Amino acid sequence: MASGERGSRYMSALGTAEKYFPDQTALVQRLFYTNEAFRSMCEDLKDAAQTLAHIEHLPEAVREERRQEYAGLVDALLTEMGEAIAQSKIVTLRRSPGATPKLP
Repeated sequence: MASGERGSRYMSALGTAEKYFPDQTALVQRLFYTNEAFRSMCEDLKDAAQTLAHIEHLPEAVREERRQEYAGLVDALLTEMGEAIAQSKIVTLRRSPGATPKLP
């Protein structure tokens, strides 16, 4: 795959994730560029959403089963991505070594 194709695939995957999380675009972008697992979920989401959007092109005999399968996959990915976004908002506070709590 040429680097331009890879870049456009990444942008498409990022755009798909931003579409599903419009109020979290800054976090989505940060996770996309810094977290390989999240980026992979974005790519899977893009592929599943595109397949779901074009499901009517499948033979009628398998269409509904595939629609349910890909809708479930999209839902599962959105849940997992939502959890990753929420987890990224958690700030862990650490005490300095030797620090003691202040008593009233």
